[in-house]
This record gives sequence, structure tokens and C-alpha cells, in this order.
Amino acid sequence: MAENENKANEEVKQEGKAKIEEEKVKKENKEKSELQKKQIELDELDDRYKRVFAEFENYKKRTQKEKENLYNSVLGDIITGVLPIMDNLQMAASAECKDENYKKGIELVEKQFGDFLVKNKVEEIPTVGEMFDPSIHEAVSSVQDDTKEPQEIVQEYRKGYKLGSKVLRHAMVVVNQ
Repeated sequence: MAENENKANEEVKQEGKAKIEEEKVKKENKEKSELQKKQIELDELDDRYKRVFAEFENYKKRTQKEKENLYNSVLGDIITGVLPIMDNLQMAASAECKDENYKKGIELVEKQFGDFLVKNKVEEIPTVGEMFDPSIHEAVSSVQDDTKEPQEIVQEYRKGYKLGSKVLRHAMVVVNQ
């Protein structure tokens, strides 16, 4: 009987160990399942973070570009408004004057204005000797000169200016036919 009791106790121990092992496996599987769920959730959050970050970087670049475009547009408008002043200074500097100090003063103001334009990346549009380009030149007259190429600019009436690739004012020119 003691032997039967030992066998029964042994069986009970074995069953208990099996149940404990089974519960341990179930617990590990449950933990693995939860870990996988958390990993999927983490991956989704990481992906969402990366997308939001990339979207924000694109937003910063886009707004920076918009600011630059707005700045250049406003600068172009202001410079276009003061170009007639430059024209008048150039005419005054080229006019004959008896007072040399007065003429030097006009020339200094003209130079200062020209330096301002250069500092703001405003360029004069090349004219005399160049080929006529309707995107930057405005033909006000034409002449016949056999010594010049057809469509070659022979005279400039008014200077043209551009800011980068944007034409602020077309150059008024006379073109050879």
C-alpha cells in the first residue's frame, strides 16, 4: 500500500508539475503575445512620428521658400518704383553743368544708387550689340543698318533691370531690321 501511495503521490506530483509547466507556457505565450502587440504599437507610433517629423520639415522648407519669394517680390516692387529716380539721376549726371561740385554731387548720388542696386542683386539688362530678346527688351523703333546683324540692338532709349531671373523693367531699344 505504501507503494501505491508513493505511486499516487508521484502521479499527483507529475500532474502538478505538468499543470505548472502548462500554466508557465500559457503565461509565456500570453507575455509574448502582449510583447508582440506592444512592438506593433511601438512601430506604428514610430512610423507616425517619422511622418509628422518629415511633414514638419517640409513645412519649414516651404514657408522659408514662400518668405524668400515674398521678400523678392516686395523688393522688386520697391525697386521698380524708384527706377525712374535712377533714370533722372543718370540724365542729370550726363547734362552739361557749369558748377563742377554740383555735377560731382549728382554723380556721387547716382553711384550710391547704383551700389544699392548691386547690393540688392539688381542687374542692368545688356542692350547695345546684343541680339533682341522680347522677354527682356522692348523694341520702340527699328533701323536699317547693313553693318549690323538682323535683330541686333543698335541703341538704348531706357535701361532695363532684372532681379535674378525676374525682369523688373524691360529695356527700351532700337533694333536693326
